[in-house]
Amino acid sequence: MTHTGTTSTHKTPRLPYTETPLPGLDPRWSTTVEVASNAACEPVRGQIRTWHVLDNWEVLEAEGKQPVGTVLAVHGNPTWSYLWRNVIAAATEAEQPWRVVAVDQLDMGFSERTGLNRRYDDRIQDLSDLTAAMGLDDEHVVTLAHDWGGLISMGWAELHPGAHVGTIMTNTAIHHDPASGPIPAPLRLALAPAVHGILTSRTNAFLDVSIGLVESGLDPAVKVAFKAPYETAERRQAIENFVADIPAFEGHPSNPRYERTAAWVATSSVPALFLWGTKDPVFKEQYLLDLIRRMPQATVHRYEGAKHLLPQDRAIEEPIMRWLTETFAQGSTHRQDHQAARPTSGSHAAFVPFHSGLTERAAQQAHAWEVATADMGPATNDREPAVKKRLAWTELENRVNAVASGLLGIGVRPGDRINLMVPPGTDLTTLIYACFRIGAVIVVADTGLGAKGLSRALKGAAPKWLIGVPQALVAAKSLGWPGTRISATAMDPLRAKALGVAHTVPQLEKSGPIPFPELDPDADAAVLFTSGSTGPAKGVVYTQRQMAAMRDAVAAVCDLRPGTGLVAAFAPFALLAPAMGASSVTPDMDVTKPRTLTARALADAAGAIEATSVFASPAAIVNVLATQDELSEHQREALSKVRLMLSAGAPLPPPLLEDLQELLPNASLHTPYGMTECLPLTDVDLPTIREAAVDAQPAGGSARRGAAAGSARVEGAGGGVCVGTPVPGATIKIRVLDQDGEPTGDLVDTPGVLGEIVAQAPHMKDRYDRLWVTENESTRIPGWHSTSDVGHFDAKGRLWVEGRLSHVLHTANGVVAPVAAEHAAANVPGVGRTAIVGVGRKGAQVPVAVCETEPASKTVGPARPALAARVRDAVAAATGLDVAAVLVVKAHPTDVRHNSKIDRTLLAEWAQNALGGGKIKNP
Repeated sequence: MTHTGTTSTHKTPRLPYTETPLPGLDPRWSTTVEVASNAACEPVRGQIRTWHVLDNWEVLEAEGKQPVGTVLAVHGNPTWSYLWRNVIAAATEAEQPWRVVAVDQLDMGFSERTGLNRRYDDRIQDLSDLTAAMGLDDEHVVTLAHDWGGLISMGWAELHPGAHVGTIMTNTAIHHDPASGPIPAPLRLALAPAVHGILTSRTNAFLDVSIGLVESGLDPAVKVAFKAPYETAERRQAIENFVADIPAFEGHPSNPRYERTAAWVATSSVPALFLWGTKDPVFKEQYLLDLIRRMPQATVHRYEGAKHLLPQDRAIEEPIMRWLTETFAQGSTHRQDHQAARPTSGSHAAFVPFHSGLTERAAQQAHAWEVATADMGPATNDREPAVKKRLAWTELENRVNAVASGLLGIGVRPGDRINLMVPPGTDLTTLIYACFRIGAVIVVADTGLGAKGLSRALKGAAPKWLIGVPQALVAAKSLGWPGTRISATAMDPLRAKALGVAHTVPQLEKSGPIPFPELDPDADAAVLFTSGSTGPAKGVVYTQRQMAAMRDAVAAVCDLRPGTGLVAAFAPFALLAPAMGASSVTPDMDVTKPRTLTARALADAAGAIEATSVFASPAAIVNVLATQDELSEHQREALSKVRLMLSAGAPLPPPLLEDLQELLPNASLHTPYGMTECLPLTDVDLPTIREAAVDAQPAGGSARRGAAAGSARVEGAGGGVCVGTPVPGATIKIRVLDQDGEPTGDLVDTPGVLGEIVAQAPHMKDRYDRLWVTENESTRIPGWHSTSDVGHFDAKGRLWVEGRLSHVLHTANGVVAPVAAEHAAANVPGVGRTAIVGVGRKGAQVPVAVCETEPASKTVGPARPALAARVRDAVAAATGLDVAAVLVVKAHPTDVRHNSKIDRTLLAEWAQNALGGGKIKNP
């Protein structure tokens, strides 16, 4: 969403220099400063030049506010100090205010047009002259910069080590590595001699393109304000000069100073904040990564979808003020407070490395040659499962050690990120444990994200190495994924050269043993990406200690221990089994497409290792049940030996669980609740779900359809989805919602209170990767992870999940969570997946049911009267909610498999349009 907020009370302020309205700019900030120039380009040393600056000092003084410090804000080309108006307003209004001095560089904005070609060195001197004249050299100054203002502000910082106390930068570049290729295409075009002057000064082309680099475009009045200082070719001359001064080649006059500044930045130890728009076609993520390498102490937030003009694309003034307050006005940062409040904070318990179960099992002579991990292929007959590959514990241990040594031999070091683009199975297991063993950080993203989603995730994580199967290496080459290429399989030299492959895993395995480094329990171990179903996929960072805690939590829930066997039809659990000394097998399926798991493939995998446990996603289970008629008696016998069945990722409807129980008659069915950020959090089995469904019935009758007593079949459940009680070590609370549906209240476990589910556990994530703002939002309460799910506890302490926080309805009678009503509607014969959305303004929304039908409807819009009546009656009986309208769609706007992933925002907009008489088509 474009951010063009007008935070000033002055609606259409004008400066003395222009008649153009300047939305959001308080004219009281505007001032001019007479400065003696010492720049080398000046023909006369000490020439007086007139600067225009925006400075809130007089406003703060008039209001009796004492600023914490000074922010020196430096724009780039072709903007001006107007770029920082929202930051100035926020800094002025803050409880702990800051003075902001936002400059118009000479020949830019409304500063004097000198008629001189000012180079990089001159601009550093210009800024130094100004700060000396304004008395800022004796202040505590935090630089804030965008575009080429980044280099200029850092040149100033190098000369003012006593004043410079912090750095904030948005979409800029400090250095360009020629080895990475030429400078960005837009800059190459602007530098081309044939069009350089035409694009930059003689026309508005460069100016128009630059201020157009906002995700949703600028408000027209704001766009006019940005162009106000540049109305003529003469006033745009500095835009041309600025572009020409880009040190695009080694012999450029500005190159020596540019190289000097870039080298100095790597020595700076001041606190830093980098805010970045990821869709910038000029200052791409390679420049952010360069900055991070030079200033590893920096706090980073990447705004997915935002473009070059980030201060106009997102409300960056809010995180800027938060960071300034935390860094310079408080005794601790939010992260420090969060870490201190975590359950494991300060723990000195013995650390047991994640891979220890594998090593211990391999060392036991009696079990060393039992199957540790196996891959299944297509079955050849009913009685002989096709095991494509298997490794005994000794073989797996030896292979892990060999690959780990090979990785060290080619230069992989603890903390290096390694993207693993290898399908689940024995090869991936080997690579994961080799990385853990040497302290490398695995980066794992589901290929189900698609090419765009994967590219966004991997470029954001910026792994140093990439290990992939040939198909992944082809994608990496074409899509520009980062990392030195390592082929998971042997590869002929010609193809390896074509794909940029530097090493192969078979080559690594032949390396001699190298001593492994000692592991730091609190160092990063993994970056695991979320599914991307609730926005762009987020990288979730776990430390070595947290991965070990996850292993222990899963072991407790799944009863996985040495001697047990797991069918891992859900990729994350394939990597966990060997850590517990449990055998694992990957069935014949495409794990990125859960519905490819058939009942026969599941049974064959279970029979191959005499599995005691199965883990599969809801979508996989749906297809297993749909194909169970293909099972032979031998295969049914293999499934009868399964003692534990687990499914996570989305709630499983009770009827599906009942059908699954018939297929796995001796298995205890569990549906643990959790997320990439913390898995598992709770656990629940089918008997508990049955009991909870009975308990949820209203007094005096079975208003919630299908709730039966005892062990009878359960067809539905009231109040949402019962997910049971917290797993050992986890604590869950409800944060009460206010009247606006915001989680602002106390943390409670009082039965029947609706609110956001918050949790803490030793195996909770360390942080989101390079998403500082998102991380702060998810840890609003220090020590706790805010899940953005809503729910309640019942009288027996069981947690019920009732939907996402963003999906609650804000009705005249208060906040309503949708899941219970959706379940009631979906239980109506002929109705499939249903979403309950709110239509109308917040606080007066009415519930509308949007249903898929079985079979799928051929039309969209209002449901037939009889069907609508049945849906209304079912929802009212189960929840008391009065559904205002029932609409049908051919399919919900999503390609994922369960209600929690429906794009309800889009669906609500569609429903409002449909009910308002707009043109109706499938959303």
